[in-house]
Amino acid sequence: MKLKFYEMDHISIAVQVFAAVAGAIVSFLAWNYLTSPIKNVPGPLIAKCTNWWRFFSIYNNTSVDTQRALHEKYGTAVQVGPNLVSLSDPTVLKTIYSTRGEFLKSTFYDVNSSKVGRQIIYNVFSTRSNSVHSHLIRPVRKFFTLYSLLKHEVLIDKAIDLFLACLDHNFVTGDNANKTCKMDEWLPFFAWDVIGWLTFGKPIGYLEHGSDFNGMQAGGDRTFFYFATIGQIPFLDHLLDKNPIVRLGPPAFSGPAILCREFMAERKRDFEREDREDREDMLESFMKIHKENPELMDEAGIVGALIVNVLAGGDTTGVLLCSILYYVLKSPAVYRKLMEELDAADLTLPLSYAVVEKLSYFDAVVKEAARMHPGVGLLLERVVPAGCLTLADGRFFPPGTVVGMNAWVIHQNKVVFGQDAAVFNPDRWLRARNETEEVFQSRLSNMKDHGLTFGAGKRVCMGRQLSILEIYKVMPTLFLTYEMNLVDPNKEWHVRYSWFTKQTGIEVKIRKRTKTAMQATR
Repeated sequence: MKLKFYEMDHISIAVQVFAAVAGAIVSFLAWNYLTSPIKNVPGPLIAKCTNWWRFFSIYNNTSVDTQRALHEKYGTAVQVGPNLVSLSDPTVLKTIYSTRGEFLKSTFYDVNSSKVGRQIIYNVFSTRSNSVHSHLIRPVRKFFTLYSLLKHEVLIDKAIDLFLACLDHNFVTGDNANKTCKMDEWLPFFAWDVIGWLTFGKPIGYLEHGSDFNGMQAGGDRTFFYFATIGQIPFLDHLLDKNPIVRLGPPAFSGPAILCREFMAERKRDFEREDREDREDMLESFMKIHKENPELMDEAGIVGALIVNVLAGGDTTGVLLCSILYYVLKSPAVYRKLMEELDAADLTLPLSYAVVEKLSYFDAVVKEAARMHPGVGLLLERVVPAGCLTLADGRFFPPGTVVGMNAWVIHQNKVVFGQDAAVFNPDRWLRARNETEEVFQSRLSNMKDHGLTFGAGKRVCMGRQLSILEIYKVMPTLFLTYEMNLVDPNKEWHVRYSWFTKQTGIEVKIRKRTKTAMQATR
């Protein structure tokens, strides 16, 4: 059958349009490659042409494995975007992430801001400006010092009490005895409830419900997956989450922002009551700062600070708690050595941070778990300032180039962490038998200097002390209170390498310890 003339005309037009679009795409990719000042840096050809390459790498959960493989193949510098270089040269870590902050954050972080109504709210994490960051952090920094947090240690003790009661009820006593506990759920439940107590003066309710009853944890996962993927092509965020006409796309940061604004509005109404009593939580402190000096901290600043607390505080701590438990239970020799130290310390409940921080082997276990499983799975992107960046081998990158390091790569550096860097070995953080104190301190300092678990430099994680405080109190309590075993010691967990590297599949059998050196004082 012959096609009619007008049908052939339509086909011809469609072919021409397709060819034109394909030609435009190819021309755009070729232009990206040919005009790039870093095109001589080794890396996948497609990555040199388009950011979609790493978008799909994160979307398909292959980003960490891919980056490790690329650095093994190409060395200390790998081009992973038209204007992005992944670095693993430890000699430039302190330059890129300095306390002076000359290397500003890239546009990747803009996606972490929130749109409430017509207003885009930047927080201490998302802002790229050093001056804005200093302004935002100035009124709240004091609340995140160890000295200030220790004043709320009793709140963490209450959370631990509730945690133990829930574990007893659901997995140890009565009909639930010997029931499998999914610690990859319960440890984050604890971490999120602690954040609720410290931020809003009450637990969010995950431990009590034994589930993500309000969907906020699942929503947080979707939010940070959005951040991780869309952040590779930031202009997409303005078409999706921050569209000025109508919001499109999956959940981003608006939901948590609205929730935090509601908490603030409720507390604001409470402030108007004459018979109100002061509360001991961060929201109360933020509200007082706003009332006394609104220019120092406006309402958007309060919401921004609350968002960082809620979204980042629970997940970062939950990831590290899961890592510690998993690696210890997967390593019988480490488990035995840790229990020997805890039992010999003659500890009493509730555990004091001041006492636990002196336990050298437990401290080494925490450091090693943080090294083996950093909480963030992506590059910490920074923009090269005027003057360029020069590597140890003499290669340099011009101003405007985006560079970054991935903790999952740098933490495996054998020069810094030893030839067994791929192995979980807490002893690397302790002085070896034939090692002088001077050599040990130098080696220890070098490892600490190259840790990126909580970031580094001017934009280091503000909540790191809170995370450490929780971990040092709850983990020894768990190990001393229960005997814990993996249901299947040979089964590997599953990790989602998004912004946060959250784990699933940590199934544990728990029961009360029959022998313990600890006498409860509650």
